[in-house]
Amino acid sequence: MARYAAEREERKERGTPEKKHRSRRREDSTEIEDRRERTPQKRTRSPERTQQKRTRSIERTPQKRTKSPERTPQKRTGSPERRPRREEVVVEYEDEEDAQGESESEESLPPPTERTPKPPPTRRRSPERKSKARAVVEEKHWSGSSGSTLSSGNPLSLDALAKLDAINEKTDGHGGFQEREKIERVYSGKRTTREKVVTGRVDKGKPKHRRRSDGKSERRRVSGPLLEEGRGPRRHRGGYASADESDEGERRWFKKKKWIALGILLLIIMIVVVAVVVSKKKSSGGGGSAGSTGSGGDPSNSNLNGISESDIPTTAKNTILDPFTWYDTTDFNVTYTNTTFGGLPIMGLNSTWNDTVKANQYVPELDKPWAYGQMPIRGINLGGWLSIEPFITPSLFNTYKSNQGITDEWTLSKQLGPSTAAKTIEKHYSQFITEADFAAIQAAGFDHVRIPYSYWAVTTYPGDPYVPKISWRYLLRGIEYARKYGLRVNLDLHGLPGSQNGWNHSGRQGTIGWLNGTDGQLNAQRSLDLHTQLSTFFAQPRYKNVISIYGLVNEPKMTELSISDVVAWTTSATQIVRKSGMNQTVAFGDGFLGLTKWQGQLQGVEGLVLDAHEYTIFDANLIVMNHTAKASYACEGWTGQMKASLDTTTG
Repeated sequence: MARYAAEREERKERGTPEKKHRSRRREDSTEIEDRRERTPQKRTRSPERTQQKRTRSIERTPQKRTKSPERTPQKRTGSPERRPRREEVVVEYEDEEDAQGESESEESLPPPTERTPKPPPTRRRSPERKSKARAVVEEKHWSGSSGSTLSSGNPLSLDALAKLDAINEKTDGHGGFQEREKIERVYSGKRTTREKVVTGRVDKGKPKHRRRSDGKSERRRVSGPLLEEGRGPRRHRGGYASADESDEGERRWFKKKKWIALGILLLIIMIVVVAVVVSKKKSSGGGGSAGSTGSGGDPSNSNLNGISESDIPTTAKNTILDPFTWYDTTDFNVTYTNTTFGGLPIMGLNSTWNDTVKANQYVPELDKPWAYGQMPIRGINLGGWLSIEPFITPSLFNTYKSNQGITDEWTLSKQLGPSTAAKTIEKHYSQFITEADFAAIQAAGFDHVRIPYSYWAVTTYPGDPYVPKISWRYLLRGIEYARKYGLRVNLDLHGLPGSQNGWNHSGRQGTIGWLNGTDGQLNAQRSLDLHTQLSTFFAQPRYKNVISIYGLVNEPKMTELSISDVVAWTTSATQIVRKSGMNQTVAFGDGFLGLTKWQGQLQGVEGLVLDAHEYTIFDANLIVMNHTAKASYACEGWTGQMKASLDTTTG
């Protein structure tokens, strides 16, 4: 071509030898180095060289590829005609006039440094030129020339080119790419959705499942690279996983586990409830007493099943005569009755009893006389039950601070209030001493039991915070338990109105208000009235054998009270008891005066017992003794005092 001739002329002028196999697209590296050595300054080209370079640039510059608007939905523009990709445009001139015209047109342009780059013009070839170019390509293809302009390593045959042209003409230049556009659109949509899921811009839907051959669903498998990029579902088999890493599948599993746990919990609760109901039915229907208490729980009160609340008169409802208000109905007769003796109800008692029982083989039956003064008495005291004492029942007092001053039943009842005090203290009555305790007393070899109780078992007075009358039925039930096991009872009135000693076991700690102070005489009369009611009630035939000792008052503090007043009151109380029909032994306290101080007092009154309390717990010298030493001390020291008191000439 023309540019080869110009190059040969230039080499001749410079004296450069001609290379036989030089590529038209690349200059030899050795020649370039020689040129740099010869021309250190910037090389200038001759007009002929410039013209040839421009011509070659046009020949080498590939046409800019344009795309169909249908293929690219974004802001792209392209030629309506589709051209083969990477096809180099070969411009050949038919004659020298065309080439000369082209050269002149380019010479009229400004220098390259002053021109603004413009894209090469798109020229449409005539059919004649197309056929001529096709012939040139075919000739080069078959000749294996190295100057072929095809970029493919495996050139297309003439038939393949013809088929390609036919397809392009049939589909307006876009047919070969329509299927590819569909694939790219689908892939682009999937990629966009996946990227949105990873970045959190959209909510991830439920994972798709595939059906296996066996009909079961199968999760779509995710490749390792996607998992590494964070584009796959996270399934942690162990170790720590933050809350941000939880996907919707994990949340669904968490909800499922929560429902499973809730179901298991409900099942356990149902099993426990059924077990409790069955246990209560067995305890009430077996050999136990009706209405017996379950193990560690509240009493079942199953003996109420045979009656109706409508059987209780309206006037008796919500009173001490209404068994439906009782915390514990175990072993009580819950049939309503308003019968009283001495103004005290018999509600809860059975109509029959048995006094042919004895505690053990060494003592007589209950209906046989006991030779007091000749037979030894082996008895035990039920302190802290119906008369609450803090050192015996500390659980009722330990919940309060010392500055609150809860030291006795008065302050405890006042602190709790009427309703709460009634519930709390009745529960104590029900559970502190039960039938099992009386059975254990008999098994231990005892034959007597002392039951302390207080005046609020019978009545209360204005200003009293005590729980009224509830302890009465527990006292009656306790007597019946003693009868059942052949134990004789020593009834002891432990607390009188106003307090007879100012100690907490009298009900109120502090000032003595019985036979002392402003209301001393009033409280003394109230105490006598109490004995009228009590002695009348216990004078019934059912108590003549089981109650063997009737106590007037526990430990009056005669070191602070008038001795004459206490003796006069004791005389009056004994007369009331005898007048009521009680023939049992009457006990009165020595008032801490000592046995010898009672010499000559209350002589002429039959059936009296002097109640002297000897302790080894309040003397530090006695506390350190062992059991044998304490027994010896009592037998050697107290026996002489007792014998002296039995002789009216000395005691």
